[in-house]
Amino acid sequence: MQKGKRGAIELSIGTIVVIVLAMSMLILGLVLVRQIFSGATSIADMTNEQVKNQVAAMFGSDKKLVVYPDSKRIEVSQGEINGFGIGLKNLVEGSSESIKFSYEVVVSDPDLRKKCDVSETEAEGWITTGRAEDNIPIAPGDFMSTKVLFNIPVGASLCTLRYRVNVYMGAGQQQPYATDIMDVTIKAG
Repeated sequence: MQKGKRGAIELSIGTIVVIVLAMSMLILGLVLVRQIFSGATSIADMTNEQVKNQVAAMFGSDKKLVVYPDSKRIEVSQGEINGFGIGLKNLVEGSSESIKFSYEVVVSDPDLRKKCDVSETEAEGWITTGRAEDNIPIAPGDFMSTKVLFNIPVGASLCTLRYRVNVYMGAGQQQPYATDIMDVTIKAG
């Protein structure tokens, strides 16, 4: 009779140990996956080479402009720096020489004042790096990549703004060569 109780206790302790180990592995796995995905979305922490590799992977045979991340949405916490990457590819036919491109990032949100209580000038002022660049020579079939970084001040409204990336070919062109959008969601710091 004593042996039966002893076996039951050993079985229950073994079961408890297995359950504790399984839960520990599950929690560690979830933490690891979370770190991998949260780290991959912070463009500010990526090197220029990492941005270039991510952008290069997104180009198709007919894409002139890509934005990274391709979800076209980023979150920027107040008081922190974050942003997105852009890539521009020269797909101009009939030329064997480099062509000079330029780009600009502008606010493209008609309800900006109502939604976020901020002016276009102020929202564009939050772009600390990469708001515009001129005279970018790109050889036929080649591409360039860069970062657009934001620093949202503490106290800014928690809302979502839409920015547009306009790329122009040559100097003084009015018609964009390519255009794309990025939504920036402001989070509490």
